[in-house]
Amino acid sequence: VGDKVMVLARSGLWQEVVNVPASQTFPMPEGMSFEEAAALLVNYITAYMILFDFGNLRPNQSVLIHMAAGGVGTAAIQLCKTVENVTIFGTASASKHDSLRESGVAHPIDYRTMDYAEEVRKISPKGVDIVLDPLGGSDTTKAFNLLKPMGKLITYGVANLLTGQKKNLMAMAKTWWNQFSINALQLLHQNKAVCGYHLGYMHEEAELLRSVVAKLVNLYSQGKIKPKIDSVWPFDQVAEAMRQMQEKKNIGKVILVPEAPKEESKKAEN
Repeated sequence: VGDKVMVLARSGLWQEVVNVPASQTFPMPEGMSFEEAAALLVNYITAYMILFDFGNLRPNQSVLIHMAAGGVGTAAIQLCKTVENVTIFGTASASKHDSLRESGVAHPIDYRTMDYAEEVRKISPKGVDIVLDPLGGSDTTKAFNLLKPMGKLITYGVANLLTGQKKNLMAMAKTWWNQFSINALQLLHQNKAVCGYHLGYMHEEAELLRSVVAKLVNLYSQGKIKPKIDSVWPFDQVAEAMRQMQEKKNIGKVILVPEAPKEESKKAEN
């Protein structure tokens, strides 16, 4: 009782009071804010397991990170920087490139105006060692083709299915139709790996997750990682918070809190 904890849950956290098993709670390290704690677990566990457990990231390798300014993207960039001489390619809209360069992305690519696969090959003709794919559809095929021999593609989302505020069934059908497919024999000939990751289906792996969180807490305490908070929104502004993400304005994590931060409340009163 009274401990400050971070919580992992598949759903149901957009409320003031939640009830979760003790095994899904993790003590917050010294000096961490509640906003940082809310931004840490899902994004950093995902990025860590993709890069190190599946990706086997090692010094002198190269990584392509899609949606590099988002929650998992910023976590992945920071984790890449804990390994010596990793070259990071990151896709994001042009307005976010300065921020990405400051955080350690060697080659930011504007996916809206450029073919990111062509841009990667201009700099690295053989491609990259690891691709983090949250997009799905035809982008997964492009990712696979961008891999060097012994390269690894880790797919962990289908953002291409999300086409805006309203469902566009044609766009969703197109993404589904273009979904990447490969058989074991083709993999054998290509010398490449394809992995799938979904943290939501890891809830029974308590020991494994606890060991990952322990590593992340250690990195946080050493100052090697720090969750990047884009903005904090009270529950009654949830629509605006969602719009911030839908319109791809965020750099880092969009956080919901039950009430407006006290400083803002005081300003409003004044």
